[in-house]
Amino acid sequence: MKKSSQDMRQHIIDVARTLMTHKGYTAVGLNEVLSAAGVPKGSFYHYFRSKEEFGEALLQEYFADYLSTIDGLLAGRNTGAGQLMAYFDYWVESQCSHASNDKCLVVKLGAEVCDLSDPMRLVLKGGTHKVVERLAACVERGQADGSIGSAQPAPVLAETLYQMWLGASLMAKVEQAPEPFKAVMTMSKHLLG
Repeated sequence: MKKSSQDMRQHIIDVARTLMTHKGYTAVGLNEVLSAAGVPKGSFYHYFRSKEEFGEALLQEYFADYLSTIDGLLAGRNTGAGQLMAYFDYWVESQCSHASNDKCLVVKLGAEVCDLSDPMRLVLKGGTHKVVERLAACVERGQADGSIGSAQPAPVLAETLYQMWLGASLMAKVEQAPEPFKAVMTMSKHLLG
């Protein structure tokens, strides 16, 4: 059965996500993506106007999936602090996993594409802001239910935590070891009070 244009577009994004999670954005050429996806070379521009538009679509898809996962983790019956700990546990598990599609594309592509493409930078900015908004709402729930003792404004605390976890992910890649996650988990618990 022949795939629809939308299905084929999605297939290309899915294949590219795996490749780019391993190699980065600039290291993966369009020919490699199309070959891995089993798509004729000349047909890329039928699905995307440019590699930049393709990169935007890839990041939009990543954030849609990631935000859906976060919504599930933060919607439990647990306390606000418990929900955040579930999210941090997921972060450690996914970043230490061998499954490439679990890896954080913000860590992998952020610095690289922000210097190359303002539209892609804006997708990253918008997506990360949505992550922080969700974390801030969870912090507010925790402050209201008493499970988070910090008096810091929820948006400030959420942004601080997210930035710490991004940094720990980068350091775990540099060290090729999970120890940075242990340190950031300890500091997160301390900041939550």
